[in-house]
Amino acid sequence: MSDMLKHRSTRYHTSATAETMIDVRHEVDRIDRLLVELLVERQSFMDAAARIKGARKAVLDRPRIEDVIRKVKAECERQGLSKAIAEPVWRTLIDRCIAYEFESFDRLKPGLDK
Repeated sequence: MSDMLKHRSTRYHTSATAETMIDVRHEVDRIDRLLVELLVERQSFMDAAARIKGARKAVLDRPRIEDVIRKVKAECERQGLSKAIAEPVWRTLIDRCIAYEFESFDRLKPGLDK
């Protein structure tokens, strides 16, 4: 790994040890890169779901949405993430993932259930 990549991915501070805005911004940028990596993985499972589901109407599963939100809220409680941050972020994430899954379904199975 190049020195530049190491610098971009190395954790130098915790929230308690950061002393400057440069420190804070480095860590926030590093975390954002990690979040993108996780979202790429999550997106790949939207493609898998689109491939596996037999009907387009199965893409929107409201009980599953509420199940995910319930699990996220429970995890927030365990880890100390504000539900005021988490719930709207996850609802938006789920909404965009469903839209992506519809696109993926239509791409993989053109004309099915239209």
